[in-house]
Amino acid sequence: MTNSANGKSRVVLQRIAHRVMQERGLEPDFSPAALLELVAIHGPALNGATTRDLRGLRWCSIDNDDSRDLDQLSVAESQAGGAVKLLVAIADVAALVAQGSAIDAHARENTTSVYTAGQIFPMLPEKLSTDLTSLNFAADRLAVVVEMVFSPEGEMVKSDVYEAVVRNQAKLAYNSVAAWLDGTGPMPPAIGPVAGLAENLRLQHRMAQQLRARRHMRGALSLQTIEARSPGSGLRRRGTEYTHAPHAGLLCAVASLSARVCHDPGNASIRPPSEPAYARRHRFYRCRQLQRPHAVGRVGNAQAAAARF
Repeated sequence: MTNSANGKSRVVLQRIAHRVMQERGLEPDFSPAALLELVAIHGPALNGATTRDLRGLRWCSIDNDDSRDLDQLSVAESQAGGAVKLLVAIADVAALVAQGSAIDAHARENTTSVYTAGQIFPMLPEKLSTDLTSLNFAADRLAVVVEMVFSPEGEMVKSDVYEAVVRNQAKLAYNSVAAWLDGTGPMPPAIGPVAGLAENLRLQHRMAQQLRARRHMRGALSLQTIEARSPGSGLRRRGTEYTHAPHAGLLCAVASLSARVCHDPGNASIRPPSEPAYARRHRFYRCRQLQRPHAVGRVGNAQAAAARF
C-alpha cells in the first residue's frame, strides 16, 4: 500500500472515530475555554511546603516503546528481615488542573484517553499529558507517591500516601526490559549509566512475580491484550512476562490509595470520574467492542481490580 493510500485511509478512520465519539456522548475536541486555560499554564507545578524530595531515588518508567505520556514511576528498596518497600509515583495532574476548570470538565466527561486506529483522543491536552505533568526522563515533577512495605511472603504490611517531587532516572520499554530479564536480550542502554538500577529492576521483578502469584491464588486472571496501530502497521501484542510487573505495583498502589481516599477524601489529589461519565464510557466501549485503555492518574475504575488485594 502506498503512502498516499495510507494517508487517505487514516483520514477516513479519523472521520469515523470523530463521529462515533460524538454519537456515544464523548468529546473529541477540547473546548475553546479549555484551550484558553492551557495557554495560561506556563510550566510544571511547583513544590509545596510539605512536599518530600525523592529525586535521588532510582526511579524509572517502563512503558511502550513509543509512549510519550509517562504517568508512573517505580522503585524498590530492600528492608530488614527480607521485607521490600515498593514506591509507585503517579503523575499529579491535579496539581496543574484545577477542579471545576474547563480542562477538568473535559477529563470528567471522557474519563480516559480514547485510542483508535486512526487517532488518539487524549483526556488531557498533550502540553500536559506528554510534557508538564508527564514524568519525563531527567525532569523534576510532582507526583502522588504510594509507599508500600511487603513482608517476605508478599503481604502488604504497611502503606502511606504523600506528595513528592521525583525525577525519572531511566526511560525504559516493556519489550527490551523483558528480553533482558529473560536472558534473551542485552541490557537496555538506559540502565547502565544509573548505578544500582539493574539490581533494583531485578528486585522489582522478583516482587512482581511474588505479587502475581498471590493474585492468582485469590482468583485473578491473566489477560493478553492486542493494541491496534495505524493502517499498514498491523497489530502489537504485549504478552511478555515482565509487562505484569509495573501493573502489579500499580494495582497495589491503587488499592492503598483507594483505601486512603475512602477514609479521608482530602488526602489525595487524584479525582475519581463521575458515575454518569463512567457509565457512558463503559457503554461506548461495549457497543464498539473496544479494549478499555489505561488513563493518566485514573483511580475510580480500578477499584474493582484493586479489591483483589
